[in-house]
Amino acid sequence: MSKPVVSIWGTPPGAQPAPAQADPWNTKWDLRNGTAWVFFSSSGQTNVKRPVILADGFAIGPTDPHLFYRGLENGDYPFISSLRSSGFDVVLLGFKNRSASILDNADVAIECIRKTLAGPERTAPLTVGGFSMGGMVTRYALAKMEKQGEDHQTHTYLSYDTPHRGAWLPLGVQAFAHFMKDRWGTTNPLLSLYSDLINSPAARQMLRWHLATGASATLDVTAGQDQARTDFLAALEQVGNWPNRPRLMGVANGTGTGAGNGVPADDTAMETPGPEVAVQLRAQGEGRKTVAQMRELGRTEVSVHTTGFPELDGAPGGLFPKAPLLDDAANFGMAAMLAQIVNDRPAELAHNASTFVPTISAVASADIDDPTALWAKINPDSSDLHDFHCATTNEGHTAMTRELGQWTVVRLKNG
Repeated sequence: MSKPVVSIWGTPPGAQPAPAQADPWNTKWDLRNGTAWVFFSSSGQTNVKRPVILADGFAIGPTDPHLFYRGLENGDYPFISSLRSSGFDVVLLGFKNRSASILDNADVAIECIRKTLAGPERTAPLTVGGFSMGGMVTRYALAKMEKQGEDHQTHTYLSYDTPHRGAWLPLGVQAFAHFMKDRWGTTNPLLSLYSDLINSPAARQMLRWHLATGASATLDVTAGQDQARTDFLAALEQVGNWPNRPRLMGVANGTGTGAGNGVPADDTAMETPGPEVAVQLRAQGEGRKTVAQMRELGRTEVSVHTTGFPELDGAPGGLFPKAPLLDDAANFGMAAMLAQIVNDRPAELAHNASTFVPTISAVASADIDDPTALWAKINPDSSDLHDFHCATTNEGHTAMTRELGQWTVVRLKNG
């Protein structure tokens, strides 16, 4: 399987800089708070003619164009080459801060769209979209332009495993990340990284359920969402929720059949007895469940209980991205890594990655609060998208596979 297109983790603190490498793009556009890297479809070309704008997704720090390109080109399916050979000019849109507010990065997308429209040789309408959060950024950008009466001249909007109805990160994992930062974050920047990622503006806007801190006592969590998400959804609604003019197209890295990823509900996902920190994290189950128990040596245990949540960790959907530079740790895996740093011994890890973007969120067919819809076969008539395709198996979030990449290119070619 190819590596994910979007690296949630960015470059970890203290990592060595990558060696210099040749730039694969033909030119780049400097934008306010972002950059666009342009790949022309034919040699000798100096301006875009048939543009496809694809925005980067959520992560720490700025977009790395080489990593973005490699994730699309050098995995299971050469997506950029396939688009170019089909006559499309590819514009990869990156952001100065990928964890900034979606609303702020939407302004970067609008600037990129305007620059593309101003091209003197453009002969076709635009395709505009993005990967993961990039799909939300461009969805809002196009809708905002319509609301303002601005013609974006976009024929197709494309989202690639975008959390249209919200993303999921286990609440026990969130609490443990904050717990580790609160107690050991000043000793090692890696122990703060996960917590900072969770509390970034974009994460608060995308996560359906969010915890801001590691509790100092028992924490009971019921349905609700962060105020930043409430405000973002209100802003989206104010511009019409979706752009009305383009064809809405999308793909999901999760199955559309109702088949899950095999993570059992209420199963122990990660556990360690200490000595410095003892922790047990469990996969989400229905009813009142304990999803985390954490204890620092000599201090009172912290526990997290949830009520009214579906069995989300094993549900159909794109799996939480692994970090290649951090031993392929995913969500539960990163929690195990943090515990290992403090305890100086490995934690027991039963499940590394769970669902990150449920299929029903990626195809905008139902809310992820709904346990029946979460595990059901997707009904095409229920989707807000005009056309979509789901993966045959649950795979890494934003992974560029032959199945999804080829389907996308064919659909764009056929108009």
